[in-house]
Amino acid sequence: MFNPSRADVRRFFSDAWRKYRMQLPLEGLERTAIEIMVMHPEHHRLLDDPERNLDRDFTPEDGAVNPFLHLSLHLAIAEQLSIDQPRGIAAAYRELAGRVASQHDALHKLLECLGEVVWRAQRNGTAPDEAAYLQCISRLR
Repeated sequence: MFNPSRADVRRFFSDAWRKYRMQLPLEGLERTAIEIMVMHPEHHRLLDDPERNLDRDFTPEDGAVNPFLHLSLHLAIAEQLSIDQPRGIAAAYRELAGRVASQHDALHKLLECLGEVVWRAQRNGTAPDEAAYLQCISRLR
């Protein structure tokens, strides 16, 4: 299984952003990543300067949101929605999107659930708990 390093993930986003800005052809997952990055103009400056930010730490103690983690969670959710996995997430998203201010707001609500489940899995050294993820999503409905 592919297990990218922190630098790999950051390079993926930065390289896709560079290609987008240079109007070069995008491949596969890069297209989805660009759709997500375009929704986040607050990160564009950071993406424009990858060398400065590839090794940068974004810690909650510093009050910094890790933009690469945020974009990665968005990418994971985009993939989940495209294949409806876990089963029912696409319907839950559509329902939620109909009740909140925007589709992006609905994605952020899912992102909070996914982030919590991933954080717990990392903390406990376990696989992410799909049941807990779906339970969190069901509380959004």
